[in-house]
Formats: sequence, structure tokens, C-alpha cells
Amino acid sequence: MKNAILVTGGSGAIGSNLVNHLAGLNRPIVVLDNLSSGRREHINTSKRIIFIKGDITKDSDLKKAFSCGVSFVIHLAAHFANQNSIDHPEDDLSTNVLGTLKLLEYSVRHRIGKFIYASTSCVYGDRKTALQENTLDFKHDTPYSISKLAGEKYVTLFGNYYGLATCILRYFNVYGPGELPGAYRNVIPNFFHKAMKGEPLIITGTGQETRDFTYVDDITATTIKALEIERSNGMIFNVASGVETRIIDVARKINRITKNNSGIVFSKRRDWDNILRRRADIKKAKNILGHKVSVSLDEGLEKTYRWLKAHVKL
Repeated sequence: MKNAILVTGGSGAIGSNLVNHLAGLNRPIVVLDNLSSGRREHINTSKRIIFIKGDITKDSDLKKAFSCGVSFVIHLAAHFANQNSIDHPEDDLSTNVLGTLKLLEYSVRHRIGKFIYASTSCVYGDRKTALQENTLDFKHDTPYSISKLAGEKYVTLFGNYYGLATCILRYFNVYGPGELPGAYRNVIPNFFHKAMKGEPLIITGTGQETRDFTYVDDITATTIKALEIERSNGMIFNVASGVETRIIDVARKINRITKNNSGIVFSKRRDWDNILRRRADIKKAKNILGHKVSVSLDEGLEKTYRWLKAHVKL
């Protein structure tokens, strides 16, 4: 296989959607995933996809992946996310920092064409205004937010020092088909899971907290554009909807979609969770990457519900 795209974490929630999208474009793909949270069956069976069960922190697995003719890297694999990093800070550091560093070293060694790093809105911490890429005033509250920013710094260093073409994408509150509910997963699949069982939705906080929810198809489309557009080299982009939505409104929408009459209950906000508002400034991604918000929250929630009904056993 030649000119393959290595997608780390390619069987995860974002990764599986991205891999299936790339396969539909007839791009050769190598997936490296340890299946700690992803599912192999979420990736289609295209002959253009090579799947390797392995870990980005292990040289033997990286050697195997890069031996498949890799020319580009989209690095999605991560120890996800905030609560998981509080509970397991060493694992978070190993995967998100050491794993990223190793991938960068192999990328330079194999002279790949471009390295896309999937970062997160969590690097901003607690800020009240629309979040812009040029901010330097970070307020971190979890190991995850620190390790993901450290990954960004290594990516920037390798771009500047080794001349590696790179692009950093800060994803905001991604949701959609492909993400299963779980202890360390995001609010939308977990809300749906409870609603589908007829249970009340639990909001940790007042419900007035806001997030910038972004449908996964919009994320994958812009990620592919970042890979292809040379002008994006060396840049950082927010990839988001640019819309601020209250958590209580998301809960109400999900109860309505699922016809769940059990309502909403409130519990104490988690000790580390001090972010009351989050909204991205997406002008840069629109102008340079052609980023588009093609799926509204209402439409995205309906699509997510249909997928979860087909893939989750209650």
C-alpha cells in the first residue's frame, strides 16, 4: 500500500466516522487502535483499510503501522477525557504526551507529508468569551487539558524544528453516531442511554452551563480539508458549531425525542468541572479550511438517537 493515511484511534467515535468517510473517497487507510474504547465493527470492511490492533506508546506497533506505506498521519488516539484523567493521570500522560511524541518521531523518520493532531476545547479551560486560537491565557483544571496542550506544543516544535507539515484541530464537544455511552463518555450518549431506559437525566450542575456541540460529520469533513489544504500547515483551528447551547436544553430535547417522561434531576457539579460557558470562534476555520456547520443540533440528535437504538442494548 502506498500513500496511506494512518488514523490512530481509528475505531473510536470520531475515528470510525473519519475512516469510513476516507474509505468512501478511495483513500488507502491504516488504522492503529488498541480498542480500549473503540469498536472494530464500527469500521467498514473495505479492502483499502488495514486494521492493526496496537498502542501508540509501543514501538513494535508503530513500526508495524508505518511499514504499511504511511504518507500522512491523522492522530486521534487519546486517553479520553477529563474524569478519566483525574482517575488515571499516569495513563493520561503516557498516551497523550509520550504516545504523541513517539508518533511525531516516526513521522519525521518516515518523512510523511502531513501530521494532523486532534486536540480539544479543553485546552482553553475556564473562559467566558468566545474562544479564539490565538489565546495564551490557559486555565487548566484536569490532567487531560494539560496533556492535550502538551501534545500541541510537541506538534508545533516538530513543525518548527524538523520542518514537519502539521495542523492542529481543536474539536469542540463532538457527538453523533459511533459513540457509545459509558463511564468516561460524553453527555449526549449518556443522556440518551438513560432516556432510552426511561430514567431521569442527571445534570451535574445547574443545567445553565453551556457547550458548543459539534456533529461528527462536520468534524470529519473539516479534518479531511485540513489534511489537503497546504495553507493550513503550522496552524491551529477551532472546529466547532460556534453555537452556545445550555445543558438543560440538550436534556429536554433528548427527553422529547425519546418520549421519556422521567424528567431531569440535578446533582453536585464535579470538583474539577468549573467551566460554565463554552463557545468557539470559528471564523479562522471557515476562512481557511472552508469549515461548514451542515447539521443542526436538532437534526444531529435525531441521527444520534437512530444510531444508538440500532447499536445499544438496554
